[in-house]
Amino acid sequence: MTSWTPELPSPVFSPDSLKGRVAVVTGAFGGLGLAIAQQFLAMGARVAMIDRTVPVDAVLPVGAVAIACDITVPEAIEQMAETVRERFGRCDILVNNAGRTALTPLEAISVDEWDSVFNVNVKGALLCAQALVPMMFVQGWGRIVNIASIGNQTPTRGGAYGASKSAMCGLTRQMAVAWGEKGIRANSVSPGMVRTPLSEPYYQNPERAAARLAALPVGHFGVPEDIAQVVAFLSTDGARYLTGQDIVVDGGFLPARLYSTQTAPAASR
Repeated sequence: MTSWTPELPSPVFSPDSLKGRVAVVTGAFGGLGLAIAQQFLAMGARVAMIDRTVPVDAVLPVGAVAIACDITVPEAIEQMAETVRERFGRCDILVNNAGRTALTPLEAISVDEWDSVFNVNVKGALLCAQALVPMMFVQGWGRIVNIASIGNQTPTRGGAYGASKSAMCGLTRQMAVAWGEKGIRANSVSPGMVRTPLSEPYYQNPERAAARLAALPVGHFGVPEDIAQVVAFLSTDGARYLTGQDIVVDGGFLPARLYSTQTAPAASR
């Protein structure tokens, strides 16, 4: 009978847990993207910070490079991937974080606006993966994390946004199955109410903020670092048996929706 000796666990969050890895993060100069890039750097990875434009005053930490890239343009993505290959020689982790929202109601949204949302949120994620996974295939190891939204499970006021994030989750599952035998794990993360520089004006309205806070069992809003740590975990060997999943990080908002609308306990029989 063959004996089995389990491998010793390695620390998931340590300065060396991603040492030697190269991560590509799109939308890296926004709230979530910047926190994700910083988390990777703190764990020893080198990071390619991708955004449509790079801030002129950007100060990059050691181990990071900035690359301007419009992820709706296939030629720009190919050039970005080539730059990553030239600078680092490899790509281990891809985080498709760049996204576009739209508040136009479903009955009023134009074809152009609908296409624009899907081009960034879905097609851009696919094109970035297609350009970078060949390096992962060679290594036999890769991690893809797509940033979705709880809008993929519950409707929002924007007609295209939630639909695009549902499509992104479907794309994630397809990546997980299609590329699993090549050593790639693909998962999505769906943030809930997270305070970022982009969303902060919304929370400055006391009544709106109070109404949203009342719907959160944990009693506080999320911050970008809450999302970054989940993304980081999915990018380590600690998540090697986890793929094709959507990880909801929403402070309990989705499970509490029905509970919060109850005025009295349901009668028992």
